[in-house]
Amino acid sequence: MLDAQATKAPPSLLYMVKQVELVVRSHLDDLVRPSGITALQYTALTVLERHDGLSAAQLARDSFVTAQSIADLVRSLEGRGLVRRERNPRNRRELLILLTDEGRELLGRHEGAVRELEERMVRDLTAHQTEQFRQALTTAWHALS
Repeated sequence: MLDAQATKAPPSLLYMVKQVELVVRSHLDDLVRPSGITALQYTALTVLERHDGLSAAQLARDSFVTAQSIADLVRSLEGRGLVRRERNPRNRRELLILLTDEGRELLGRHEGAVRELEERMVRDLTAHQTEQFRQALTTAWHALS
């Protein structure tokens, strides 16, 4: 007789991706909590570090939050002096969100610990497997975007 476990289908990829996301977010929250920010706020800061001067809508999309939640998130970061808003010179009705020096400094303080977390996540993979993993995640993201 076959073992019941042997006949069960493996968990779906969507389920597995969500598991990874949740555990990463939990660890990231633990890492950045001493600075008084959340993993979502940290993510928004890293987005601005790569692409400074985004509109709220762009920042929301790239930070994986709704347009409604980005307003509170930005207000909180601005209150802490980590971001600032200024008028878009090409569209005076639009405000752009920019990373401040304080925001860059905060990111710098967490850079090593975040890199260690990422290295821990892939430590049992070879460099080639890690690059394949990165490419597979990018391909999956593009397929759904």
